[in-house]
Amino acid sequence: MAEPTVFIIDDDEACRDSVRELVSSVGLAAETYSSAIDFLTDFDAARPGCLVLDVRMARMSGLALQERLLAIGARIPIVFISGHGDISMAVKTVKDGAVDFVQKPYREQQLLDAINEALRRDASMREPSTPERGRLLDKQIAALTTREREVMRLALKGLPSKVIAKDLDISYRTVEQHRSRLLEKLGVSSITELMRLQSERADD
Repeated sequence: MAEPTVFIIDDDEACRDSVRELVSSVGLAAETYSSAIDFLTDFDAARPGCLVLDVRMARMSGLALQERLLAIGARIPIVFISGHGDISMAVKTVKDGAVDFVQKPYREQQLLDAINEALRRDASMREPSTPERGRLLDKQIAALTTREREVMRLALKGLPSKVIAKDLDISYRTVEQHRSRLLEKLGVSSITELMRLQSERADD
């Protein structure tokens, strides 16, 4: 999985730079945006990370961005920062899934603790449980071609590509191509990893 990124969204340049420097000082990757709309234009749900999001911004507020992300099913964790927040606003953001609501001027350790918790939640959401991974694997296997499933079946028995080629009466190069494609479709790096996943399912 790619390294997580802390996406900092604030229309105050000084605040953006301050949070970015703080995040970078502890070795975390950071990207900054001056508006929620600019962030939405670049947003990729597949990228791990979290948001550090100002509440009050021109064009689209932080609260409106949270609602937009919820509407599209994006679950990226959010840490709100604001110099204008009140208790009812803080309660609403957390109720809608925010990790924390940090008042400006913030204490550096408080903000870092909230960011680390947000990154932990994101990593946890992206790590499927064994049953979920098993169901996903079933769907991925069902999407393989007949020949790819044949190659997979023999590879899982520990047979080398040359033996598989002879057994299926196809060339060694064709077996390697099928092997490469099926690994890519199943989201694993090797037959060994696939064997481990199958074993975990059997033990579940």
